[in-house]
Amino acid sequence: MSSSPLSYRPEPGTIPTRPGVYRFRDANGRVIYVGKAKSLRSRLSSYFQDIAGLHPRTATMVTTARSVDWTVVNTEVEALQLEYSWIKEFDPRFNVKYRDDKSYPWLAVTVGDEFPRVMVGRGAKRKGTRYFGPYSHAWAIRETVDILLRVFPMRSCTTGVFKRSAQVGRPCLLGYIGKCSAPCVGQISEEEHRAIVDDFCDFMAGQTRPVMRRIEREMYAASDALEFERAGRLRDDLGALERALEKQAIVLGDGADVDVIALAEDPLEVAVQIFHVRGGRVKGQRGWVADRVTEADTAQLVEDFLLQLYAGEPESVPREVLVPVAPPDLVTVETLLADLRGSRVEVRVPQRGDKRTLQETVAANAQQALALHKTKRASDLTTRNRALEEIREALELDDAPLRIECYDVSNLQGTEVVASMVVFEDGLARKSEYRRFIIKGVDGQNDVASMHEVITRRFKRLLDEAPPSEAVGNGAATAGSAEGVTSGPMLIDPETGRPRKFAYAPGLVVVDGGPPQVAAAHQAMHELGIVDIPVCGLAKRLEEVWLPEQEDPVILARSSEGLYLLQRVRDEAHRFAINHHRSRRSKSMVESALDDVPGLGEVRRRTLLKHFGSLKKLRAAEESEIAAVSGIGPKTAAAIKAAVAPPTPTRQDGGPATVPAEEST
Repeated sequence: MSSSPLSYRPEPGTIPTRPGVYRFRDANGRVIYVGKAKSLRSRLSSYFQDIAGLHPRTATMVTTARSVDWTVVNTEVEALQLEYSWIKEFDPRFNVKYRDDKSYPWLAVTVGDEFPRVMVGRGAKRKGTRYFGPYSHAWAIRETVDILLRVFPMRSCTTGVFKRSAQVGRPCLLGYIGKCSAPCVGQISEEEHRAIVDDFCDFMAGQTRPVMRRIEREMYAASDALEFERAGRLRDDLGALERALEKQAIVLGDGADVDVIALAEDPLEVAVQIFHVRGGRVKGQRGWVADRVTEADTAQLVEDFLLQLYAGEPESVPREVLVPVAPPDLVTVETLLADLRGSRVEVRVPQRGDKRTLQETVAANAQQALALHKTKRASDLTTRNRALEEIREALELDDAPLRIECYDVSNLQGTEVVASMVVFEDGLARKSEYRRFIIKGVDGQNDVASMHEVITRRFKRLLDEAPPSEAVGNGAATAGSAEGVTSGPMLIDPETGRPRKFAYAPGLVVVDGGPPQVAAAHQAMHELGIVDIPVCGLAKRLEEVWLPEQEDPVILARSSEGLYLLQRVRDEAHRFAINHHRSRRSKSMVESALDDVPGLGEVRRRTLLKHFGSLKKLRAAEESEIAAVSGIGPKTAAAIKAAVAPPTPTRQDGGPATVPAEEST
């Protein structure tokens, strides 16, 4: 439902002229756009001109919004920082989002450990660990590490393998084939292993020439001393290093640390490519394609990208960033990046030489990425919109269900009953909004009663979070409209200013099942007084869509995009519920196996469960590993080991089973 921006335009003279950050909110109080400005008055005034003069997506944003607020700051750097923090916190739908939820791998070395380990790492970085990358593919890191371990035989095993080898006094396979110096069994001292780690880190940091020259000198010295076997091994090490370097082409002869960024644009989308160059070599490549939601020019797009990229990864800021066009607030951006890095950072447009050539290469990659994206997803937005419109027409809804919630119940013969809630917004899964439920008030296998309970709990939470002045489900509102059950300030926690956990009402509730499950969900909502949120069910057998109080199902064509979207939502809810159920079942198996262990109370059972995670891992553990858990001694560990041991196969006569030996011929 749209409205004129003039209906919420601030009074003349009330907008300050100082720098700041502003937020547009929709009818539900949800932040839909965040922006910054040198002068708030000048920038915000541009939104309240004739709609015909605005960019189409900007016009959509201002007509979707119902209010605007702002925060004044002292400097433009503070505005940049606040803008990023708000974008990260509120995830506004009309802001350009370059980042996706994909976690790019790093090569990590745990230099803070007594015996550092090399491994592939993802996600947030940890103290005491040195990182190289990021890289595009984990397999590329593993191939490189596998080659380098021949030359730098440092530890690469997990903590469990390391401790187990130390206990049994034998190294793992890598120790036998020469790809680990086996510090676990004392074949090398801590100082000697640390020297190997330092050489490995120097090589990965780009200091390749000194390492290779040293190995070359050692090879010739061994040859002169007639130590031909050692000389041959060093020769092979040199070959291994050269193969590793072949995977990382030299693009900058000065050995610079640079990030090279390029954009490819069209009126609807923008593709961004970034090459991470460390020590003059390309160490990683990343790319995103995002919707253009405003009329921002290339310079503003570059600034937005730098903010989203480096404010979330301050440790990855290099000394130099090459961009196709300088951002409009170049000095401010450089100041912010310098603050993040802790030293000077230069953002510039290359004009000639190797850096200009590399910039053109990255730009060509961006163009190809945009073309490939359009080939794959040219119909995606259209398809999703068509699916939502088909659902609206088939179910006779007032508006397309932009937010769909689906519920599924999972159990095993009436035990460990759980339920899941998954959320799709604009036809895409929104995993941060997924929720799990443990069914408490239902005995045995009763999916209908379980569905009634989970729907009651979810929407009672919605009502509980509304202030007393808000009327919910009184028939005055319709799902999907601006005056729906989540209207007003109930969406936002007054203390934190953040959206509440179950703050948003769906435009459609889908349950996995037929008429009984649909009736249970419908009844639960009516008991709470909610009459304006539509409910339907999707039965697996014939993929029929059932509505409350209707004898016949709604039949959607098998080729219908609307049916396909409902199937995806239902299948995702089923997958999420099954995963939750399996997790709880694994925990209950561990607890039941430990019930008869003398002296093992509930607290120590939970400690064991948290430490090992599953019955399979607990069975595989040695007694010494079990005894190492807090509160578990050797005697208790032996009892636990006996309790979780798999049963011994028996013959029909009750004797132990034996495996027959092969008959000789």
